[in-house]
Amino acid sequence: MIVSATKTQAGTAAEDRDGAQAPRLSTDFLNRFSEALMLMELVTSDDSIVEDLQAWRSIGYREHFEASSLRCAAAALAAYDEVDPARRKAFEEVCRSMTRLVMTVNALLVETPRPSELPMIIEVASEALRKLISRSAQFINANGTVDIAAFDDAALQKQIDALLRR
Repeated sequence: MIVSATKTQAGTAAEDRDGAQAPRLSTDFLNRFSEALMLMELVTSDDSIVEDLQAWRSIGYREHFEASSLRCAAAALAAYDEVDPARRKAFEEVCRSMTRLVMTVNALLVETPRPSELPMIIEVASEALRKLISRSAQFINANGTVDIAAFDDAALQKQIDALLRR
């Protein structure tokens, strides 16, 4: 049997002093960004996707689960409330960065004429978004116990900054 380090860590962190299950963060929230990533990657080969990507909207973790009918919604919110405020703020900043990437691509898609380097911009933005989703998943899977701001990925930030300057 193979057990991942993330699952082992999450299992340990999920039990409180009495052995009961403590509330857990949920990666369901990241499906929003995964959807945007899929649309971004499809838009270069199918122009009809532009409208779907333009309709995409970001909401925060709390808003996502307040509106959710998932059984885990209440626990996900309780776990979010227990995350260290500085770590929660860093996570929310990563979420804002993901949203800015999607919105930047959206803004370029409505330009007329479209920039000739748009396919390359979408490729860079997609890769950056994929990395940020992965970073966010690590944070959520560790139930907020890792410092998402401590990830040393200066190259990713430079890519995001360069994209936003366009």
